[in-house]
Amino acid sequence: MARLVIISGPSGVGKTPLHAALVRLRPDLAAGLEKLVLFNTRPARPGERDGVDYHFRPRPVVEALSADARYALVEARGDLQAVDLTALTERLRHGDALFEGNPFVAGRLIDAQGFAAIPRLAIFVSPLSAAEISEVRRFDLASFVTRLMRGKLERRTMLQKGAIGAEDRATIERRAASALAELGHAHRFDRVIVNHDGEDSDHWRLGALVGDARRSLATLVALLEGRTAPDAERWSEGTVPESAGA
Repeated sequence: MARLVIISGPSGVGKTPLHAALVRLRPDLAAGLEKLVLFNTRPARPGERDGVDYHFRPRPVVEALSADARYALVEARGDLQAVDLTALTERLRHGDALFEGNPFVAGRLIDAQGFAAIPRLAIFVSPLSAAEISEVRRFDLASFVTRLMRGKLERRTMLQKGAIGAEDRATIERRAASALAELGHAHRFDRVIVNHDGEDSDHWRLGALVGDARRSLATLVALLEGRTAPDAERWSEGTVPESAGA
């Protein structure tokens, strides 16, 4: 029976290179996962393609989709995104579907009544383990997570563009500030993959994967194959305290 696979987490945590590594190194698994392409109001990043990564459209165009019951609209980190639920339903009639993106859309898919009977594997990619969060929360968890993700996003932007402009800086700050609240959704997912090698890490670009990039792919493969994944975590609702994101 077809299943819905979700790979989600904060911006810059490494979701996209993780999926790209799966496509490159385990094409047998990736081939059966048709990626769900959302509508998005943000501009395309260097290397992104319209119709492949997202359907990049002006905000008024995406807003207009709210009048059509086929679409679910979600505001995420200042961007408006829309999911074509009819297209997703049709895909699931024929095979597995993959959503790779932010936890706000992922949560909408997890809660969607129309997909309640569909087998689902929801994976959250986190820049910190539960033990690390427990240690850091004794100090200032919100500030720590924001600084951590700001650094990853700055390095990602430099890799993509070679410089960080004023608009880039505003986007980085918005996404970094959202990261802790997004970590607070991780307990709703089936498994958490702890990945310190974010999208900025060279460990994804050396040909052979090393470090957490290698371990994260091995964990993802095990989960997709239904095998035991010792490195995958399960988080309880209190792993990230609600007060930390206040």
